[in-house]
Amino acid sequence: MSKKIAVYSGTFDPITLGHLDIVTRAATMFDEVIIAVAVAHHKKTLFALDERINLTKAACKNSANVVVVPFDGLLVDFCKAQNASIIVRGIRNSTDLDYETQMAAMNKKMLPSVESVFLLPTSNVQCISSTLVREISKLGGDVSEMVSPNVLTALGQK
Repeated sequence: MSKKIAVYSGTFDPITLGHLDIVTRAATMFDEVIIAVAVAHHKKTLFALDERINLTKAACKNSANVVVVPFDGLLVDFCKAQNASIIVRGIRNSTDLDYETQMAAMNKKMLPSVESVFLLPTSNVQCISSTLVREISKLGGDVSEMVSPNVLTALGQK
């Protein structure tokens, strides 16, 4: 039987407890979960790529079957290169569902061997987004229940 490799991609700027909820649950479903941290040419990120990778690695250090790597380009090309057959996506609300459904259909059209799996975050982390975490932190709000301790420290230093 072939190994089930899943890819969970994003900018993770920064990785939140919502992301970690998806990663933890995906890690129980698949043999390997690759967190693909996007270069993000289209966005001005708070954290540089190497910082986002290091923060994500530290946050996932207790998950033996999770690896963190950078990626650039088309997700389907990355999946092919990694021998991954599953794309994992978190769905927080109907806006996410609309967008992710369209992306899943396009990915399937480009690479029919890949399946997209949507996971709903646990209710206590469902409202968390990196964008809101960055904004709340920037304005001096408490994000300690939204991110892991290493990310909280890094946000404080920014």
